[in-house]
Amino acid sequence: MQKFALMLAGLGIAAATVPAAAIAAPAPAFAQAGWQNINARQARLETRINQGIRSGALNRNEATRLRNDFRALSRLEAQYRRSRPGLTVAERRDLDRRFDALSARVRVEKNDRQHNRRH
Repeated sequence: MQKFALMLAGLGIAAATVPAAAIAAPAPAFAQAGWQNINARQARLETRINQGIRSGALNRNEATRLRNDFRALSRLEAQYRRSRPGLTVAERRDLDRRFDALSARVRVEKNDRQHNRRH
């Protein structure tokens, strides 16, 4: 019974120190800057485009153009990943810049008041 009590006490101490260690550890630089991985950005952009179509904020031409640009960006990412050293820092920066531009275009297109008119 005493072994069991000592084991529980040890687990309690360990459980109390783990969160403190996690708080003390600095976050990685990319997390501090609000960086998201490429797959998360792609999923978020695709969700925003789909939501714009459903709500009518994007008309058919806008959605087609944005989706084509999104697919081209996805193909470029795949090409970068297939290249010999894999996805380099410069290529990641290029993709981030292109995703930023596409994200800004989605925002502009959704807010340009060229809505689908549903009767």
